[in-house]
Amino acid sequence: MQNFNFYFPTTLKSGFGLIKQSGNLLKPYVQEKLLVVTDQGLIDAGALNGFFASLEQAGVNYHVYQDVQPNPAVEVIEDAVAVLKRTGCDAIVGVGGGSSIDTAKAVAAMATNPGSILDYEGYDRLVNAPMPLFAIPTTSGTGSECTASTVVTNPANKFKTAIISPLLFPKLAILDAELTLKLPPAITASTGMDALTHAIESYVSKQANPISRALAIQAIIMIAQNLKKAYFVGTDAEARDNMLVASFLAGLAFSQSKLGNVHAISHTFGGIFNIPHGVANAALLPYVVKFNLPACPGLFRDIAVAMGENVDGLDEKAAGSKVIDAIFRLNQAIDIPLNVQELGVDLAMLPQMVEDSMRSGNVLVNPRLTRAADIERIITDAYHGKLD
Repeated sequence: MQNFNFYFPTTLKSGFGLIKQSGNLLKPYVQEKLLVVTDQGLIDAGALNGFFASLEQAGVNYHVYQDVQPNPAVEVIEDAVAVLKRTGCDAIVGVGGGSSIDTAKAVAAMATNPGSILDYEGYDRLVNAPMPLFAIPTTSGTGSECTASTVVTNPANKFKTAIISPLLFPKLAILDAELTLKLPPAITASTGMDALTHAIESYVSKQANPISRALAIQAIIMIAQNLKKAYFVGTDAEARDNMLVASFLAGLAFSQSKLGNVHAISHTFGGIFNIPHGVANAALLPYVVKFNLPACPGLFRDIAVAMGENVDGLDEKAAGSKVIDAIFRLNQAIDIPLNVQELGVDLAMLPQMVEDSMRSGNVLVNPRLTRAADIERIITDAYHGKLD
């Protein structure tokens, strides 16, 4: 018998070309003006032209904040909040990758709560409901459009701070795979592996429940079947749509279960070395699976089957170990580095990496009991590419 809760207040609208209707979908929530939080690259590429046209056709007043950076820092949040107040916006939409949506979440929270976003580190510490918040992902990976968390970097100590609250679920998420058709292969790879990491860590989390596991395993199946198609044939609309939905499913799964050691360590890599989150996850994933395998071989057997591996005649541990091989081959196929040394990780920073990783709440739900020495071993194995 298992007791669990499942809470998900976000309305989902999904459809190819749906971005052209986004103005009408958002209009009922906007009284005065909408703050659009995005990055300059998307604007320069013209990727959001249809979105802006839809807002204008629907008569939605808006202001664009386009200074989002990867691994968004506290200063960006404070700057965006100042812009929001100066322009009189009363609703916020994050349009872009995880950094844009996470920034929008943090801005929505700080529009109605006092102090610094860093004051709300941890679980359920927001006092006031954020300003109305919406999310439109342009990548298939972070799942931030359907989670109750945002991650902000504190430059003072290079720590990526997680703020988690049910108040941070967006009111509305719009999925339109048309926005992902022109993603460069490298972004397709890193965000796709981010989604796979979410799904795998959610499936084996100590806090998983039957619903989150059902969502996670379906996400794994869809990613295994579609990521390489999206990478090698970027214009494959069906593969792109499947990847976007899979990313959503994985995000919804881990919004209930949390994650594990991959994210505990990858957030550290992002904070200290500014390594892109999805690439860090992908490179770390096989090494953390190797560490976790003895704790739940049956669950990893399920994942191996979902990834299309033949496990006939194998015991649970041997079957589960197929996941390591499958991830390694997938990383190799889509040009993800096979060790973290290639990402710029410096072992001279190992004590801080271990300390910051152990600070993460994700360690607590990792399926295998984890100590500081274990984190140190995972990082050094991943640095040297040691999987034997």
